[in-house]
Amino acid sequence: MSFRPVDEQLSILLRGAAQVETEKELRAKLDRSYATGKPLRVKYGIDPTGFDVHLGHTVPLRKLRQFQDLGHTAVLIIGTATAQVGDPSGRDSSRVGLTPEQIQKNAESYLTQIAKVVDVTKAEVRPNGEWFAKWGFADMLKLLGQSTVQQILAREDFSNRVKAGTAIYLHECLYPLMQGWDSVEIRADVELGGTEQLFNLMVGRDLQKGQGQEPQICLVSPILRGLDGVKKMGKSLGNFIGVGEPPRDQFGKTMSIADTLMREWYTLLTDLPTGEMDAVLAGDPNAAKRRLAGEIVRWFNGPNAAERALSDWIKRTKGDDPDDLSEVSIAVGEMGVLDLIVAAKLADSKGQARKKVEEGAFNYGPDKVKPADWKATVTVTDGLVLRLGKKVVRVKAP
Repeated sequence: MSFRPVDEQLSILLRGAAQVETEKELRAKLDRSYATGKPLRVKYGIDPTGFDVHLGHTVPLRKLRQFQDLGHTAVLIIGTATAQVGDPSGRDSSRVGLTPEQIQKNAESYLTQIAKVVDVTKAEVRPNGEWFAKWGFADMLKLLGQSTVQQILAREDFSNRVKAGTAIYLHECLYPLMQGWDSVEIRADVELGGTEQLFNLMVGRDLQKGQGQEPQICLVSPILRGLDGVKKMGKSLGNFIGVGEPPRDQFGKTMSIADTLMREWYTLLTDLPTGEMDAVLAGDPNAAKRRLAGEIVRWFNGPNAAERALSDWIKRTKGDDPDDLSEVSIAVGEMGVLDLIVAAKLADSKGQARKKVEEGAFNYGPDKVKPADWKATVTVTDGLVLRLGKKVVRVKAP
């Protein structure tokens, strides 16, 4: 196999990296790969703990795709075993492990979403239950003998919990060893993750050394800040963009971020060359943000979707309805306005709907009629457009 020159590979792979243990070793591995034509085995593990993969997850996934595009082998570890333990990284309390049934259901959804970033058809996809399910008590004791309590408690999240008097359960101490053993099983050359994962990745290096393997390179990426520009992106904080969200929502949410986030997002979420990125960011902030939103939509949904999302955004800023409206199935006829809003899923409850009507946030039809009060009725017709804030839907008669 023919690879790009090592310096060219490094310029791509080190962009946006927070830390590499070590860059010298990474260069040496790439030099050997270039000389022999043998691709590196690049590992990324993810526990299927929920259904929504968001842009924060895609930062190391994009790095994995870069390795793929450079000709290396992506090894995607699905943590079917580790998800039963729960990753303590970056957490100030114990995480409840999942049942095997939940894990299997989540894993299927994760792969579908991950396929928007990584070419899973060319990746090695390995559930770590593949080896841990075969283990007996003696195997686990042997793994536990590879680390000390002092080493485990030295990690920042555990030491913070000790100081705060927060419980640390013994099964949590097993997690980094299990993640590290995954690297032994698949003979990883490189492992990717976020900065909060560095301890776990370094455990992998130690375990590989203990098994006579060449230690993996640990390449960690910064934690992406979410829409609020302060806290890391997360579903629980409501400051996220999901990879499976409609293009117009991805575009609109990106347009809502603070200008101060743009360089970080451009660096971690796009492949624009640094010079071009600098030129864009030096220009009009709104134009730069539109370009960023378009790049994000294009990556997950293609260029046509990006063009439509931009067109819809421009229309919405002018007060016009977008072309690609979501449709809701509602029977035609007279309906109370609160029932209509809830049926259209524009509000979660009648109480919330009433508040929005009283605020004047709801209107309908081509003339954008606002109900006189929350007791009003609306004549529902096929194709009627309903609007609540930035949410716009079209009625489709069943």
